[in-house]
Amino acid sequence: MRDNEMLEKEEIFSKVLRAGRRTYFFDVRATKADDYYITITESKKFTEDDGSFHFKKHKIYLYKEDFAAFKEILNEMTDYVLSQKGEEVISERHQKDFKKEFQNDEIEESRNSFTDIDFDDI
Repeated sequence: MRDNEMLEKEEIFSKVLRAGRRTYFFDVRATKADDYYITITESKKFTEDDGSFHFKKHKIYLYKEDFAAFKEILNEMTDYVLSQKGEEVISERHQKDFKKEFQNDEIEESRNSFTDIDFDDI
């Protein structure tokens, strides 16, 4: 079998999820025995000080016999996180360029919380 035919046969179905600096690739692939399995690849972009960049990739191979247990545990874990911490992404607060968006009442409260000092009082 030629290389091109092997590549076409190997990748059956693909989806991409772009999430900030991370990209997740979900691919259905074929084994040599023509059975299917899934690969999940996380690719994260890193920028160097000189402006150049590189990617770090991590890959998981998921076989049919593990689908049900994997899906069950993934659902359980995601449900747990959302029930414990909600859907707000707290980690965004720790990014270098994070800017808190104030609510109107918070701005008003901060305006009223200062002490007015007259220099004649000193």
